Amino acid sequence: MSLFSFIKTAGASIFGGKKSEAEKAAEVNAAELKAEAAAAARLEETITDLQLDVENLKVHIDDDRATISGMAHDQATKEKVVLVVGNSEGIASVEDLMTVEHTEPEAQFHTVVGGDSLSKIAKKYYGDAMKYPKIFEANKPMLTDPDKIYPGQVLRIPHLEG
Repeated sequence: MSLFSFIKTAGASIFGGKKSEAEKAAEVNAAELKAEAAAAARLEETITDLQLDVENLKVHIDDDRATISGMAHDQATKEKVVLVVGNSEGIASVEDLMTVEHTEPEAQFHTVVGGDSLSKIAKKYYGDAMKYPKIFEANKPMLTDPDKIYPGQVLRIPHLEG
């Protein structure tokens, strides 16, 4: 009986262990695409669960950029969909390709900073801190409590009517 020595990193890969850099890169890319597709599907499901009325909703994620399309019932719904997607971890920008069935004026957007409250934001935009319920209602169902906002979150600030 004899013992033969070999170079273990050379030769054919029968255990699936040795892969070229191109194969490794392709696997990483495929895994990233699969993760992005899964995240897009979860966002579409969340939007549906929030009962935001959008026909033919489609979310596509490419790295940290999301693209959304479909027809929203109204401008408020469109803006809420943008906020649901944009306020998701890992998303840095949202390309909005949505159309609107019933047009109305666009809302302003406010990025929450430390020390903000809905009443402070209402004072800034409306001149009246007691109008904070208008902002809270405009951001439902994403907001469930007027006291639960966080820095970096983007909120809709609708126009006051009348």
